[in-house]
Amino acid sequence: MAKEYINPPDIAAPPVNLYNHVVKAGNTVYIAGQVPRGMDGKAAHPGDPEAQIRLVWANLEKAVKAAGGTLADIVKTTTYVVGTDTGAKIRPARQEMLPAEGRPTSTTVVVAGLADPDFLVEVEAIAVIGDN
Repeated sequence: MAKEYINPPDIAAPPVNLYNHVVKAGNTVYIAGQVPRGMDGKAAHPGDPEAQIRLVWANLEKAVKAAGGTLADIVKTTTYVVGTDTGAKIRPARQEMLPAEGRPTSTTVVVAGLADPDFLVEVEAIAVIGDN
């Protein structure tokens, strides 16, 4: 099976080219954990988990679109949050951004920290696009 490696130009490049944002294998799309990183490579919205989750989901949407899909094609997410109170703070924005019908399966993991101390959230996703 052929694989396609995608780094959308409107998402900050992966640091030191360590990974690809998107790998498409057949009609399955794997999206690397998206963090609240601005195009300048720096953490965006330090201390504001709601603004961070909105940026993260905007990047997830760009990633799945680059592979030919939409947010509705996402079937699984894993969300990492720093501290137990962050989950409650991001929930309303997340519900607003996801489709009302057909929401993906979801796992949330509370962690002590992420790759940058200013990141409060990270979300990775799997999507299934079309029916190749």
